[in-house]
Amino acid sequence: MNIEKILQDCIREALKAAFDVEETTINLQLTKKEFEGTYTFVVFPYVKSLRKSPVEIGNALGNALVEKAADVVKGFNVVQGFLNIVIAENVWFDVFKSIAEDASFGTLTAKEETVMVEYSSPNTNKPLHLGHLRNNFLGFSVAQILDANGYNVVKANLVNDRGIHICKSMLAYQKFGAGETPESSGIKGDHLVGKYYVEFDKHYKVEIEALKAQGLSDDDAKKQAPLLIEAQEMLLKWEQGDEAVVSLWKKMNDWVFEGFAKTYQTMGVSFEKTYKESETYLLGKDTVTEGLASGVFYQKEDGSVWIDLTDEGLDQKLVLRKDGPSVYITQDMGTADLKFKDFQISKSIYVVGNEQDYHFEVLFKILKKLGRPYAEGCYHLSYGMVDLPSGKMKSREGTVVDADDLMQEMVDTARERTNELGKIDGFTPDEASVLYHTLAMGALKYFLLKVDPKKRMLFNPAESIDFQGNTGPFIQYTYARICSILRKAAQNGVEVTGTSSYASLHEAEQEVIFLLSQYPVKVAEAGREYSPSVIAQYVYDLAKTYNRFYNEVNIFNEPDAEALQFRISFSAVVGETIKKAMALLGIDVPSRM
Repeated sequence: MNIEKILQDCIREALKAAFDVEETTINLQLTKKEFEGTYTFVVFPYVKSLRKSPVEIGNALGNALVEKAADVVKGFNVVQGFLNIVIAENVWFDVFKSIAEDASFGTLTAKEETVMVEYSSPNTNKPLHLGHLRNNFLGFSVAQILDANGYNVVKANLVNDRGIHICKSMLAYQKFGAGETPESSGIKGDHLVGKYYVEFDKHYKVEIEALKAQGLSDDDAKKQAPLLIEAQEMLLKWEQGDEAVVSLWKKMNDWVFEGFAKTYQTMGVSFEKTYKESETYLLGKDTVTEGLASGVFYQKEDGSVWIDLTDEGLDQKLVLRKDGPSVYITQDMGTADLKFKDFQISKSIYVVGNEQDYHFEVLFKILKKLGRPYAEGCYHLSYGMVDLPSGKMKSREGTVVDADDLMQEMVDTARERTNELGKIDGFTPDEASVLYHTLAMGALKYFLLKVDPKKRMLFNPAESIDFQGNTGPFIQYTYARICSILRKAAQNGVEVTGTSSYASLHEAEQEVIFLLSQYPVKVAEAGREYSPSVIAQYVYDLAKTYNRFYNEVNIFNEPDAEALQFRISFSAVVGETIKKAMALLGIDVPSRM
């Protein structure tokens, strides 16, 4: 049941009855909190044509609404040129009933389109870090939201498993590893490989300083350092299929993928398709040939291939080097074609940090110029970096905030806070362990997702785990509270039904029902904007408003049996909506706390 549409029809009829005005478009706003009402209709546009003051028009229209649509409009108030409309209680009951009886409430009509959401995209030379957490949580949540919007969603991961940075870890392990393995060291595979990436940088810096002491410039010293030259030679051997190098590469990558799998499991994210750069890095050369033939690209005298995007406000972009090797844009063109071939996608969402804004702007313009049918559906979900109070992270120096360590720290903090508040009475050790993980990941995900993706943000672990305020644990606790109410109601024999009603709704109940009615609207908005923060703000508002109702109305002291039954049913629907909304964020909710 769509209150807004019903009210628009009523206003249209009232305009005709009061002023003989026929209006096709009726725009409504939400009434400001300081005034009574749910929706506001602005009457200023009619002042000139009707030659009446805004207050006169508002009052006449309001009276017509009360008279002609008493079953929808209970009352009104006029503030200057704003007509604030109070919805009749029977409408709220009807809205609630329609929500309670709709098992698929919040899931929109199927669109018969396939969308790919590509996220995570790690390098296999180091473990995942805090920035990857925001990336993974964003990507997974957007995929959930698009699924709720009726799309067929493919979650994809393009892993950068080749290149000079991988060879740096391999070379350092070869030189300094002494046969160390994840099993022998007790170190998770991705962490072990990351250890040698840091080790490479440490020895590389020593060589640079030694060359500078011999009189080389900083730039020349970096280029001529023996370790870097060896790493470049190793990359060449890998490309040539050298058996020993490829064997070492496979072994170390296997360690990393095994480590990543454990981290993804802890995060609660997954993928339907994993692409590896080692299998895609040669793609795109045929596309370059095609683009040359069609005049999209041009070749310089040295044999390199370029595209001129100056007419698009950009510059000239290299797409193939003079000696034939691909650049990243070439690979991405080829991979984009491969994705379309594999899944016939109509939309492709790339979840990548904002330092790559220019790259994706260029890529999408090239795909459009090449006439790719999926090009219009390509979107770069650009997000800001995540900082900690301690400052910016640097992988090479080993100062990155490791994702595994941070998640464990969150679990430890959840354990401490939960024990302090006495929220695990009656839990077995296993149940308590599950609760700590649920709260920790809820806190972490919610804190990273509640901020608009485009904004750079500061992550505060202590603040995120708070059980009060705009946090994941506050919303999770609200859900657990509702589950407790439902258990007590069941013990008392109170039936949960969406058809019950009673004489007079509490103001907070009306606000909550209105928020419930907005859930599909917010799901659609979050899908259009690729923004989980829309859902995060919505579910916080819902939990906060329900808690106001809970604090102002003593549910089980209600003498009216119908009112009691309604409030139990009402609580059940709120709980289910909280659970659905949190699932769109990739967050579980506990039934007990």
